[in-house]
Amino acid sequence: AALRGGSPHVYEVEPVGDFVDDPNVTDKKFPGNPTRSYRSEAPLRVVREITEWTRQTPESLEQWRVRLETPFGEIIN
Repeated sequence: AALRGGSPHVYEVEPVGDFVDDPNVTDKKFPGNPTRSYRSEAPLRVVREITEWTRQTPESLEQWRVRLETPFGEIIN
C-alpha cells in the first residue's frame, strides 16, 4: 500500500490495561518473544513520537514482503 500524507510516524506506546504475547509470533515463528510482539484489548497510550529511527531500504522491505507471503503456520485471532 502506498503511504499517503508524507513520511511515516513511529510512536512509543504503553498499554493502559492487560496485554499478552502475540500468539502468532511467540513460540511459533521465534522462540520466546524476541520481536516484543504483544496484543491487548485495552487502548494504548502514546508516550512520545520517535523521530530518530532508521527506515528500512526498499530492498529489505521487499525481502520482508516475500517472507510474509510464505505460509508458516496457523493464524490465531
